[in-house]
Parts: sequence; structure tokens; C-alpha cells
Amino acid sequence: MRMAPDFELPDLSGEPWKLSYALKDGPVLLVFFKISCPTCQLTLPFLERFDSPQVVAISQDDAGGTRGFGTKLRTVLDTPRTYPVSNAYGITHVPALFLVETDSRISDAGYGFSKADLQKLGARFGVAPFHPGEHVPDLRPG
Repeated sequence: MRMAPDFELPDLSGEPWKLSYALKDGPVLLVFFKISCPTCQLTLPFLERFDSPQVVAISQDDAGGTRGFGTKLRTVLDTPRTYPVSNAYGITHVPALFLVETDSRISDAGYGFSKADLQKLGARFGVAPFHPGEHVPDLRPG
């Protein structure tokens, strides 16, 4: 298993958020996204249902655009144009999800939208990301 690069990024209020500190409270699900990405727009509302500070959205957009996107997830900002954290994780497209265990191992990773992957992650966080009878596609590429 690959080790997750540690990083510190500002949140939307400018306060620093550091992965290694967050891991002290349990596994962290990192979600890289862009506000212009239709698959990200589909994925993030389901992840909001996890209702956990351990689910962290990493925006590849500026603070103003990200605030306007309005996700309820804890959100930090990668540096637009240089994307140091996205590059450290080898992001090729979004959304990209990485489940980082408390020992910094990446135990699960995926790109795009996968209903099965979100159900599996939901089980880890003790939630059902989909409501009974809700129409949800099985897959959507990022």
C-alpha cells in the first residue's frame, strides 16, 4: 500500500488544516474536486451525507469560486495553477478519492463516481450515502 503524502493547506477561512493532525481522530477521506466538473457536482452531495469532519474536500479552485460552490464538507484549497498537493497524490482527473488510514497508508482510492465505491466508503463511516428508491447511476467517469 502507498503512503499518503502529508500536507497542510488553508481552509476557506484561511486557517491551516494538516492531514497528519486530522489522522489522530481516525481515517480521513480526501476528495479532490473542481467546481466546473459535472461528476464532482454529482459526487459531493452524496459525500455530504457522511456528515463527518474526517471527509475533507480539496478544491482545485480559488477561495471565492469554492465558497460559491457551497459544499457542506470541510474544504481546503490546493494552490491553483501549481496544485502541489494534487501533484503529490498524482491526480490525473477529478473527482479523486483517497481513504487514508491513521498510519498514513492509502487503503482505498478511486476516480470518478462509483456507486459501489461510495457504498463501501459509507459503510466505513457508518452511513448510507443513498436513500432507498433514489435514482443513482452506477458509474460516471471523472
